[in-house]
Amino acid sequence: MLYGRDAELAAIEDLLGRARAGRSGTLVLRGEAGIGKSALLDHAAEAAGDMRVLRGTGVEYESGMPYAGLHLLLGRHLDRVGGLPDAQAEALRSALNMGGRLGAGDRFLVGLAVLTLLSDLAETPLLVLVDDAQWLDVPSAEALLFAARRLDAEPIAIVFAARDADVPEAGAPEFAAQGLAEVSVRALDGDAAAGLLDDRAAKLPRQVRQEVLAAAMGNPLALLELPGENGHGSAYERIRRAFAERIGALPEPARWLVLLVAADDLGDTGVVTRAGGRFGASVGDLEPAERHRLLRGTADGRLEVRHPLIRTAALGDATLTMRLAAHEALAAAYLERGDECHHAFHLARSVTGPDEHVAAVLEKTAVMERDTGGNASVAAMYEGAAALSPDRAERGRRLALAARACADAGLPERAIELAARAEADLPDPMARAELVLIRANLADEQDRTRDAYRLFAETAATVAELDPRTSGYLYFQAASAAANAADFTALDDIVAEGVRAGVPNAPHLRALSRVFAGQNPFGPNGDLADGVAALRELMDGMSPCYGAHDRVRAGMWHLMIGDVRGAAEAAAELERSFRAQGAIGLLAPALMLRSRTDLLLGRHRDALTGATEGVRIAADTGQHRIRVYLDTVLAQLAAIQGDEARCTELTEEALARGVPPGNVHAAAARSLLDLGLGRYEAALERLVDVVAGPNRQGGIAALPDLVEAAVRAGEPERARDAADWYSGWAAQIGQPWAEAVAMRCAALLAADPDDLYSRALELHREGGTPFEQARTELLYGEWLRRTRRRNDARARLHPALETFERLGAAPWADRVRTELRAAGESLADGTGPDDLAARLTPQELQVVRLAATGLSNREIGGQLFLSPRTVGYHLYKAYPKLGVAARAELARLDLS
Repeated sequence: MLYGRDAELAAIEDLLGRARAGRSGTLVLRGEAGIGKSALLDHAAEAAGDMRVLRGTGVEYESGMPYAGLHLLLGRHLDRVGGLPDAQAEALRSALNMGGRLGAGDRFLVGLAVLTLLSDLAETPLLVLVDDAQWLDVPSAEALLFAARRLDAEPIAIVFAARDADVPEAGAPEFAAQGLAEVSVRALDGDAAAGLLDDRAAKLPRQVRQEVLAAAMGNPLALLELPGENGHGSAYERIRRAFAERIGALPEPARWLVLLVAADDLGDTGVVTRAGGRFGASVGDLEPAERHRLLRGTADGRLEVRHPLIRTAALGDATLTMRLAAHEALAAAYLERGDECHHAFHLARSVTGPDEHVAAVLEKTAVMERDTGGNASVAAMYEGAAALSPDRAERGRRLALAARACADAGLPERAIELAARAEADLPDPMARAELVLIRANLADEQDRTRDAYRLFAETAATVAELDPRTSGYLYFQAASAAANAADFTALDDIVAEGVRAGVPNAPHLRALSRVFAGQNPFGPNGDLADGVAALRELMDGMSPCYGAHDRVRAGMWHLMIGDVRGAAEAAAELERSFRAQGAIGLLAPALMLRSRTDLLLGRHRDALTGATEGVRIAADTGQHRIRVYLDTVLAQLAAIQGDEARCTELTEEALARGVPPGNVHAAAARSLLDLGLGRYEAALERLVDVVAGPNRQGGIAALPDLVEAAVRAGEPERARDAADWYSGWAAQIGQPWAEAVAMRCAALLAADPDDLYSRALELHREGGTPFEQARTELLYGEWLRRTRRRNDARARLHPALETFERLGAAPWADRVRTELRAAGESLADGTGPDDLAARLTPQELQVVRLAATGLSNREIGGQLFLSPRTVGYHLYKAYPKLGVAARAELARLDLS
């Protein structure tokens, strides 16, 4: 019986009930050591009598071994890995040292593999219990949390138990589980504490009973372990001491076995007893430890301590010599077993200072791990080898390898820290340059662009004479980062420095500077034609062997010269490639490009779907700048729809950060909202500030809005420079859609715009953006109506209305209806033609489209980073919305 835990038990029962009903849920139990979290997990396991139960525990002394927690949790079911999709199976094999190809160990792909495996194991409702989650190794925690956040329509319940990070005596790190439901497990009240104590130790003398109640302070474990224990100190310390005394009372062979179990993460009975043989212990010596409630056997034949504080007591009270001997014995036992990874791990903990032999063993193991793609494990091994290296240069070399492995594993903060430590120990300037490249790239990805360009530039200067090609590459990265930071003075300085150094890519450096100089419509030094020419030079010079991020950058360059379809093709190819690879970290930049091109091409539903998925992935992967950029795509959609609250919410962060082009796109979205709602003065002032300010990157696209806002606000003179500049840009890039918009701007400023509007519509029909075409039709229709050409006006306004209604552009559709009524047409408010795709949520639309191509639920889940059951759930919800009864009917639907 659990005293005083009604709320906690209700939360657990609700979670189990939902899982039995086929809906997933996750709960985090937080509280101090001994407060009863483990007892609640025990209760959950007992209450789940009809469910499959997986149980694991984070181990403090094993938290540096990547994927140790995952291996412990899933170990009994690793035979199911072969049934996963190929890329996921490779990733999980690599992570768990089961073999696998080079580079397969992407941390998010491992999380997807865990998600799919859990879904596969949920043939009957599944309960996953993880105790001491704060001690999970980081890769295991990330994989489990990734899976937990994507569970939806599976009969799966997950419960994490974690200590409060602010409890000083626990010394526990934080288990960060943002977005998951939490319950705080607090001290028992007086009645519950007294009831528990009476139940366990009813014969205590009254005075002792009162002392125990006072000392325990409502901590259940203290109430169970303190009776008869004397002394002072906190409840935490007294519980630990009680366990230590219980261990100390065991026969010596049993004490060694308890220490060996506490020092190991797997608790393999064969390994523990083989190691115990060194100290005269055998299987029979386990009995006293089990009888004294210190050890217990698990259903899969392992040994584990009955409570995490027993491990703390066993390791904390053992002498240094005993701990070293235990790790040495475990290392030997694992070597006999053929487990190189655990052998190296325990061997490293069997020495107290620099030891080149052990360091070499760790590095050898790291190389083996690297060949299977387990980058997180590789990093831990290299870092351990560095710590044991007597030679400073060797220490630096191994730290550098650890930093690279961390970067490849998607652990940016750790990679930056290791690279900084390694740099001080490396005498070779080229080796240091490689480290700085890691640090700077990661800083740029994390939106610390000023730090990035300084690091790039400083390092480029140090290797200019040693390796001009590498120096040139670093200067180009520095210049790009300076442009991202909107520090155009730094951009020009970096370019000048690279040119003076004579790097081979000096022409590309100059071109990059010219590109951004040409983007200032109101500046004294801007050269529009030269900027466009420079951008074409950069695109022509792009190597086909460049990496994924450079290919995304090339796609964005297509947008900068108005080649929307070229950008869309690049985005589609990148997205296909990254989904096929399961490369979720690379998918977010591809979705950034794709959603922007979908928006410009009038595929608003696709833009919403891609940007929504991209935001979620960017948040998961820590790509802050990309997340903010994607928010501005969603904000633009909200602006078109007239959703002021959502547009405002989605643009707040970008405007506060002030980093282009995100801040410019955010300002443009708010201005478009104002324009649609008739707030012309507000739109005009905001846009003038953007395009005339220093952070103007991406502002070209907003110039037509500035022109329209100025004309409608009765200040056409403020529009002429913007119209002229946009017209010049359109002429340079040679895209019909841009020339059409330029003519619309000119028409707004002309006394007789008839020919300009007509020519603009002809150009729109050659290709471009439906929303912009409809705006031109609206403006033309308004002018025609004012000049009393009502029939001509209606001919222009009806296509505009159809487009606006199809795009959900409510304020713009309302304006068209107003004009049609003014043109003498009787018109009721409408909602536009029925759009099948509009009936679905973004995720339902993604799932249905893929299902219509014939993909299975498992294949769809692999592409969308969802479990197969969740895919099935979305299909189940979509069918009635679409009026179909079976998967085969989807192929005939128009879901474009």
